[in-house]
Amino acid sequence: MPTSYSQDASDTRDSEVHVIDIENIVDPAGSATEETHGLQIQIEKVSGEQNMNGNGTINSKPKPVNLADVVEKARDTFNRGVTKPIEWRRQQLQNLLRLYTENQNAMIAALQKDLRRSKMEAVLLETDYLINDLKNTLNNLEEWAKPERPSKGLVNMLDDVVIYNDPYGVALVIGAWNYPLQLLLLPMAGAIAAGNVVIVKPSELAVACAQFIAEMIPKYLDNDAVIVVEGGPEETTELLKQKFDYIFYTGGTNVGKIVYAAATKYLTPVTLELGGKSPVYIDSTVDIRVTAKRVLWGKFINAGQTCIAPDYVLCSKEVQDKFIEAARDILKEWYGDDAQKSPDLCRIINSRHFSRLQALVDACKSKIAIGGGCDPKERFIEPTIVANVTGGEKIMEDEIFGPILPIVPVENAYEAIKFINAREKPLVLYVFSKDKDLVSNIVENTSCGGMCVNDTIMHMGVDTLPFGGVGNSGMGAYHGKATFDTFTHKKSCLVKNFAVIGEKLGSMRYPPYNDSKLNKITRLMAKRSMPSLSFLPYLLTFILGAGVSYGIFAWQKIASEDL
Repeated sequence: MPTSYSQDASDTRDSEVHVIDIENIVDPAGSATEETHGLQIQIEKVSGEQNMNGNGTINSKPKPVNLADVVEKARDTFNRGVTKPIEWRRQQLQNLLRLYTENQNAMIAALQKDLRRSKMEAVLLETDYLINDLKNTLNNLEEWAKPERPSKGLVNMLDDVVIYNDPYGVALVIGAWNYPLQLLLLPMAGAIAAGNVVIVKPSELAVACAQFIAEMIPKYLDNDAVIVVEGGPEETTELLKQKFDYIFYTGGTNVGKIVYAAATKYLTPVTLELGGKSPVYIDSTVDIRVTAKRVLWGKFINAGQTCIAPDYVLCSKEVQDKFIEAARDILKEWYGDDAQKSPDLCRIINSRHFSRLQALVDACKSKIAIGGGCDPKERFIEPTIVANVTGGEKIMEDEIFGPILPIVPVENAYEAIKFINAREKPLVLYVFSKDKDLVSNIVENTSCGGMCVNDTIMHMGVDTLPFGGVGNSGMGAYHGKATFDTFTHKKSCLVKNFAVIGEKLGSMRYPPYNDSKLNKITRLMAKRSMPSLSFLPYLLTFILGAGVSYGIFAWQKIASEDL
C-alpha cells in the first residue's frame, strides 16, 4: 500500500516531499553498496518553516527533535522490562481500544478531511476494522504469548522443549496515506501485544489523520513505550539511520527497497507491505451482474487508492462486453447520473497524483467505455473503464492506484496465466468462475501474495488469513495472530535435568568414542514414523456411543425384570 515518499515519478503510490538519500541512510560515511549507490527519492522541496502537505494545505513543521535520543529513550524503556509483562500489554491495548471507541467520530472526520472518505467506508475499512482486530488480540493475548511446547522425539522424552515468544525490542512502524489510521495503528497494536516498544511514523500527506495520531496516542498510551514521530521524508531519513530491532513498512515498492537497504546495515528484520498490479480473471460461467458489482466495489472504494484494488481485468471479448454493459447500469445505480455529486466517492489525495491519473485517462481516451471525466479543482476522477487494452500500453506499466479499470481481452485461462506470470508477482489475484478445475489451475500455476475467488477485498476481513506480498509486492505478513507473530521472536529452548537415567543415556556422546556408542546413539536419535492418531476422536466417539447404548440396554433390561 502506498506511502508518502517516492524514488521517481513512476512509483504511482509514493509522493514527492524532500529527498531520501540511500547513501546517507545505509552508511553516513558514504560506503553505500553498489546496488544502492546514489539511489534517491526525488521530491518537491518547500522552503521555510512550513511544509505544504499533499492536499495543498500548509501545516507547521514539527518541532525539531533528536531522533537518535528518541530511539535511545525507547531502547532504555525496553531494556528496563517495562513492556514485557502481559498485564502491561493488556492495559495498553485496553487503553487503545478506549481511544478508538471514544474518538470514532473524530477519526471519521479526519478521514473525511484528508480523503473525503464517506462514513460507510471510514467505519468499515478503518475504525470498525481496527476495533475488531484489537478485540480479537485482547481475547487471545495470553494464549498467543504463552510458551509453546512442541512435540519431541524419543531422545528428548525426559527433557523440556519450549519455544518462548519474545518481543524483538524497539520496533519502527511507518504508515501510509491511503488508509492512514488502519495501516499504522493495526501493526502498532500487534507490536504492543508482542511486548515491544514502538515508534510510529504516520504519513504527513494525510494531515488530519497524522495530527489525530500525534495528539491522541500520548493521551492514552505509555509515552515512554509508544512514541509518535511527526514530519516528512527528512525525519524518515533520519529514523532509518537509527538501529531498530524490527521495521514494519507499508508503501510503494521503490521506497520499500530503500527501507530494506537501510535495514541491512544492522541486519534488522523487516516486513514490507507493498503492492503491484493485482489482476482479475473472469470466465464465461459467472453471474456477470454479481461479478461486476464485486469487482467495481473493490476497485472504486477509496477512489481506487487501495493496494489490493483490482488493477486490471482479464477476460474474453464476449465477457468484456457483458461486463461493461452491467457496469454501466451499476455505476449509475450507485452514483447517479453525475458521479461527482455522489457523497460516496472519495477524492484523489493530492494534485500530483491527480495529474498522474489524468495523464493515464488522456492516454487511453479512444478506448474509454465508461467515465473519463476529471476535475482538477476537486481532484475528482470519474469511475472509468477502459476496453480492449493491450499489455504494452502506458496504463499497464505501473500500479494504477486510482479509479481507472482497464480490461485486457484474452482467449482463455491459459492465456491469462501466461499474461500474469510474465509480470511481477501481484499482491493479490482475483478469480471469478464457477469452474472449480479452472480455479485450481490458476491457483496452482501462479504466484501472488494471496487470492480471493469470486469476490474482491473481502479476504481482508478474515483474521485467520495472513496478509502479505511476495517478490515485488512485499515480504512478511500480518493480520490476526500473524501480526503478533510478526513482532515476535521464537526463542527455542531445551531444558535438561541431572537425573541418572538421562545422564546415563547422554553419556554415550562422551569420549573415548567407539562403534558401540555410535550405534546406540544413532538408534536413539533415528526418526521413526509414528502411527497417525487422527482416528482417535472417532474411536473415542464410537466407544462412548457403544458404552451409552449398552448402558441404556442394561437399564431397560433391569427395568423390565422389576416389572
